[in-house]
Amino acid sequence: MSVEPEAPEPRWAVPPEGGWTADDLDTLPNLPPHTELIDGSLVFVTPQTLFHSRAVDFFEWRLQSLAPPELEVVREFTIDIDRYNRPEPDVIVIDGEIISDPDQTRFPAGSVRLAIEVVCPESRSRDRETKPVKYARATIPHYWRVENHDGRAVVYVFEREPATGAYTSTGIFHDRMKVSVPFPVDLDLTAITPRRRAMDLG
Repeated sequence: MSVEPEAPEPRWAVPPEGGWTADDLDTLPNLPPHTELIDGSLVFVTPQTLFHSRAVDFFEWRLQSLAPPELEVVREFTIDIDRYNRPEPDVIVIDGEIISDPDQTRFPAGSVRLAIEVVCPESRSRDRETKPVKYARATIPHYWRVENHDGRAVVYVFEREPATGAYTSTGIFHDRMKVSVPFPVDLDLTAITPRRRAMDLG
């Protein structure tokens, strides 16, 4: 009777003392796409929901059409906050002059005008608590958090208050989002929901 060979155990990279650094994301082999570094630890993404995919697409394309020429809109790209934090917001608006090399893999947080996170169940605490604190400390002036409430998109808008260095809420938007900073934006948030689902909810 033959014995089936055992499958090899997965080999996980052992973090160095003090944790991984921002530079390690570019050199560690076999990392899954969209791996982030938070407080020296690697954070892997879970499979995307349809809502997440549609929301990221929506904000990327709409903001590209509205942003002034000196700004660029980029999706799912890491930013350097410090040595042990290199998160990957779902969408960012950056100073266009920072784009210098098609092979670059990250942007400095100081170049980011707006960071957007689309919340999924496994990222809820990071997007609501951890990341906003880090983004504010990195002096990113605007942060939008997008959540799925019963199939409808709700956007929570925050602006960094210079005196405290923390974000303050400047609005909660349901069907329509209209803001003047970091540039004028007027968005139909119902477009994120698939048309058939929007009819069912209407």
